[in-house]
Amino acid sequence: QIILLLALKVAAQDRQWEAMFVFSAPFVIFSGYAGYLADRYSKRAIIVLSKVAEILVMLGGLAAFLAFGLSGFPGLLVVLFLMGTQSAFFGPSKYGILPEMLRPQDLPRANGVILMTTFLAIIFGAVLAGFLCDLATGVTLPLAETAHRLWLASAVCVAIAVAGTLTSLWVRQVPAAAPRLPFRWSALTVPPDSRQMLRADRPLLGAVLASSIFWLVAGVASPSVNSLGKLQLELSDTGTSILQACIGVGIGVGSIVAGRLSHGVADFRVMRLGGWGLIAALLAVALPGPTHGHLLGFSGTLVALIVLGTFAGMYAIPLQVFMQSRPPEGQKGRMIAVMNQANFTAILLSSLVYWLFDRLVVLAGWPRCALFALTAAVMLSALLLYRPGREVAGSS
Repeated sequence: QIILLLALKVAAQDRQWEAMFVFSAPFVIFSGYAGYLADRYSKRAIIVLSKVAEILVMLGGLAAFLAFGLSGFPGLLVVLFLMGTQSAFFGPSKYGILPEMLRPQDLPRANGVILMTTFLAIIFGAVLAGFLCDLATGVTLPLAETAHRLWLASAVCVAIAVAGTLTSLWVRQVPAAAPRLPFRWSALTVPPDSRQMLRADRPLLGAVLASSIFWLVAGVASPSVNSLGKLQLELSDTGTSILQACIGVGIGVGSIVAGRLSHGVADFRVMRLGGWGLIAALLAVALPGPTHGHLLGFSGTLVALIVLGTFAGMYAIPLQVFMQSRPPEGQKGRMIAVMNQANFTAILLSSLVYWLFDRLVVLAGWPRCALFALTAAVMLSALLLYRPGREVAGSS
């Protein structure tokens, strides 16, 4: 969030899309190999090693802020790339270990709790990011000096990474799912057995595509919130980050609601309700009005973004449970890696889609809230294209 906020200050134009592109690229490049490792070795070992790597990356972030006068914004982009790389290796084991540790009927609630706690962390991180940015820019300073003063933010991240590494040691030891799995170069992309599974299992392929469109929407919505807050509502960094945090609050609530409503299965009725609610919330945020050209204003947007996040959580959880539980045991890690590749290919594309939407809004002279109407149109395609049948809705 700090780097995205800085990307709004680096030049006269919005450069958030660059940061999103750089962060997403490692998921596309490395997720296939990460999935292979998650099945070949113990997922617990991969989790611990990934958390150790996180400490090193956060130390690199600390150095990048301190040396901003020399390395500039490109130095922060290098750190973002390393953060994405660490997350790409962490994800398949983090989510792939759940079916190995839990009963199938426990997966919806477990995913709900994990997504809720993940977004609680994002909430506190987003608010803290805005506060630290405002603290660093409390007086008029050159951008280099502002970034230099943000070293404290990276120091906090280093401490969090150390705490995360220590807690990862409590994860239960599990054996490797496929200890004799040979390495093939195809593991760097989509493995042949995963491609074959997706061709044979159309509901699973549809779920992967629907999930990808959702994450494309999420990738466009996040910088759109920053743009709305900073450029249209003229909020401080803290106020803009509070808007971001509202989405996290909603996703946490929606994740728990989806876990309870699913009753131990991937209930696609919950997913479709979440999808239509998400579209309605996006359109509500897009409404123009008299105050800063926006109908809802700051207070109304807070409520709308909480609602938006709630429906987003209800949409995401059934899809995630279905994609975790559908593949056989020896392929879960690789299948989740394929899901990550697809999702982050969508997020990678979302940086370009956001750039296109941004150019369209600027050229047409529309208010920044119009970004949300364009995003709602993308989400509508997911609901129209993916309609799982009754025989899939009861899968677990």
